[in-house]
Amino acid sequence: MITIDQSEQRISIAVFGEFTLADYREFEEIFNYTHRFKGPVDLFIDLREMAGFTVDVAWEDIKFSRQHSKDFRRIAVLTESEWLTWSAWVTQLFVDGQVLVFNDEAEALAWIETPTESIE
Repeated sequence: MITIDQSEQRISIAVFGEFTLADYREFEEIFNYTHRFKGPVDLFIDLREMAGFTVDVAWEDIKFSRQHSKDFRRIAVLTESEWLTWSAWVTQLFVDGQVLVFNDEAEALAWIETPTESIE
């Protein structure tokens, strides 16, 4: 299950329990709409309560990241899992935007909320 918040050019997602393909498709729909009308997107994704994800989600994420490689400005991943940290590093290979992993929510939000010009 996921929750999604959307504002201007930022999408915030929190994953609870298992991350399913239906959840991912919900994110894709909102991302595509936001990108179409607002341009490159900042993504904040909280994975601290994620219990796991299905194999089809992993495959969809790779395809989506490659298809939208230039459509992200920043991605802030909030997790305490070393495996998910490694996974975020792999995502960095597919997208042109900045990808940073945080284990502190306040730091992640401060970074994602900082105007782009201030962090380049």
